[in-house]
Amino acid sequence: MAVLEFILSHKEYLEDLITRSTYHSNAIEGSNLTYAETYAILYNDNSFKIEKKEPREIYEAINHKKALELVFENLKNSKQFDERFIKKINETINKDIKDTEGYRKVQVFIRGSEHIPPSPEKIPNLMNYFVYNYNNDSQDIFTKIAKYHIEFETIHPFEDGNGRTGRILLNYELLKNDLPPVVITKEDRVKYFEFLKDSNVTDFAKWLKELSKIELERMQKFEYT
Repeated sequence: MAVLEFILSHKEYLEDLITRSTYHSNAIEGSNLTYAETYAILYNDNSFKIEKKEPREIYEAINHKKALELVFENLKNSKQFDERFIKKINETINKDIKDTEGYRKVQVFIRGSEHIPPSPEKIPNLMNYFVYNYNNDSQDIFTKIAKYHIEFETIHPFEDGNGRTGRILLNYELLKNDLPPVVITKEDRVKYFEFLKDSNVTDFAKWLKELSKIELERMQKFEYT
């Protein structure tokens, strides 16, 4: 059975994947929601009471799930990977938090990083090349996603939500190639950021391949064959 077909047809694994992806991706960016709180928000578990959480964190969880669902829809309908799709993912992630539309129009800075992203007027041209090269790159899949994830985060095309958008795009390409997705955990946050800081495509690619194998083992526990 194809990986995407399994994900969409297996309710328990779908909920597991979306909850883990959402919890860890948002935690990497500073969200304080627990795993249980994340699940309760995403799947309306009214038996679990959520207290003293910022509205932003709740929107972040809901929006991340919707962005993942956009990926599933895009793949299921064989839609093109283009700038429109990337922008839509980011707009979904930022909905009701920072209702930005399209690429950033301001200079941004990345906390804890020496790298200064390119000025906003350069973004349209950089992203045009990014998508063209991405769609015409036939190298090893894990090397490809590692290379373009680093490039995407270096460009930092949006005012907010670049990390979450980029990690969702990693899984878009894996699922498109019938490979298990990856979940980068909050525990591996420092390791992940080191790969980005050093532009270490080789070791990042090896790690992503390892994470995909780990996810395959998890899928098999949900009876994936």
